[in-house]
Amino acid sequence: MKIYAVGGAIRDALMGLPVHDIDYVVVGSSIEEMVSKGYRPVGKDFPVFLHPDTQAEYALARTERKTGKGYKGFHFYTDPSVTLEQDLERRDLTINAMAQEIGADGKMIGPIIDPYNGQEDLAAKIFRHVSDAFAEDPLRLLRIARFAARFPDFSVADETLAALKDIVQSGELNAISAERIWQELARGLVAVKPMHLFQVLLNTGAAKTILPSTLTAKLSEEPFREELITHFALAGNSLEERCAITLMDLSAGEIRSWADCVRMPIDIRDFSEIFSELRLLTNKFANRAYDAVDVLAWFNRADVWRKPDRSQALLTLAEKLGLNVSPLINAMRNAQTLNTAEIIASVAAEDRSNGERIGSAFESARLAAITAAL
Repeated sequence: MKIYAVGGAIRDALMGLPVHDIDYVVVGSSIEEMVSKGYRPVGKDFPVFLHPDTQAEYALARTERKTGKGYKGFHFYTDPSVTLEQDLERRDLTINAMAQEIGADGKMIGPIIDPYNGQEDLAAKIFRHVSDAFAEDPLRLLRIARFAARFPDFSVADETLAALKDIVQSGELNAISAERIWQELARGLVAVKPMHLFQVLLNTGAAKTILPSTLTAKLSEEPFREELITHFALAGNSLEERCAITLMDLSAGEIRSWADCVRMPIDIRDFSEIFSELRLLTNKFANRAYDAVDVLAWFNRADVWRKPDRSQALLTLAEKLGLNVSPLINAMRNAQTLNTAEIIASVAAEDRSNGERIGSAFESARLAAITAAL
């Protein structure tokens, strides 16, 4: 039995990038032998084992055959006779289909095994699929879109772009779980150049299936794409900021609908929705002074009273993008300094157990503070 490091670890090492995780493949072994050596089986779809000491994952070399829809519709075959080259052939891109042997000390030794010319494509900065089986897994389209955002200097080979379009035409994107779609999009959004993620989705036709229809239409317009690139550069690289920027031209209802479809985390969804409403507010008062009633309504929507950090993050992001939110920041700070005890004391004693009366008193005090600040 031999153990190899495969995939991203080899690619990143050749690119001079830090290697955080290593995928291990075991050739010439069996389930019984792995168990006898102390490895603990954990795989459901194919044999994966945890190392008895490091708890790292080790997978038996395998081949696969398409048996159903989606990225889970495969039958995996493992056997001591399966070669490393056969295992690498089922991988997505040539730059991810390289391996290096692991020595007894756990370190990589010997030459890089590269049967599909991954090093050539790495040098040429090309994403090229390994085999015709590539188009059988719809998840690979999202992976390449994410890779395009992470490695923006790379281009997609013509034949690989054609294979990606075949995936879209097959309709199998609909078989990818919502959670997996969001996971790949989220990783691409926080990468170096998130616009490259969207460009792959546009070029392959996948955007119509994956993204909100309004966003897809906007992305087809060059001025919008350029504005989005500028906004990404101005803001930070946090997921909530990148997502809010991407969706800020959509209504809160559209954001909520798509967020439900892709199982977007609630905190990211809420941040995006509230930011889109802030964008509407700043547009409404672009050429005149803010109205205190509208400002209070957004403050209540953003829940600046109980979530001041999030509210400040929303306004800070808007400020980075050049939106006129200085009056809102001043108004928020003024309203947040109100003395809670004094407001309650201003309510008649017999009404202090009346939640509606107390709430009305707070609204009035906040509105007055906002008006004064504006």
